[in-house]
Amino acid sequence: MKKILLFALALAPIALFASEGAETDIIQRTVNFVIFAAILWYLLADKIKAMFAERSLGIQSELDKVQDTLKASQAKVDNAALKLEEAKKLAVEIVEGATAEIDSIKVKSVQTTDHEIANLKKNFDEKIKVETRKAKKEVVETVLEQLLSSENIGVSQDELANIVLKKVA
Repeated sequence: MKKILLFALALAPIALFASEGAETDIIQRTVNFVIFAAILWYLLADKIKAMFAERSLGIQSELDKVQDTLKASQAKVDNAALKLEEAKKLAVEIVEGATAEIDSIKVKSVQTTDHEIANLKKNFDEKIKVETRKAKKEVVETVLEQLLSSENIGVSQDELANIVLKKVA
């Protein structure tokens, strides 16, 4: 209200000097306007202030809601980023574990294969020995049967042993 009165008082000299020589009712009109503005201010000031205060509170509450939503969204983004980092670490650990497991499986399979090859060689060598003995035994039996079945050959025991030794060797 003081601002309006100061404004009116500032314009009053301009209005007084503007009417030089001509009679106008500018002073009365200015006074009436100031009175009208003061009455309007007196009647509507509280309602206008309340309306603007309510509007300010409404805007502030909407802004707070938006800020809360923004904070919640930022928290979710941060949480998702943490989970992503954890997932990346877990993926790296899984890959490293799988690589280590593959290496250990390779080593075990190589060891198992080497062991099996050694066993097969050993079994083969033993089988050769057994088959050699069987073959020697069969040769000895065959020679002995031939010598013993032929009655026309007179061979002494020493000669028979020498013959067998020659055949076997």
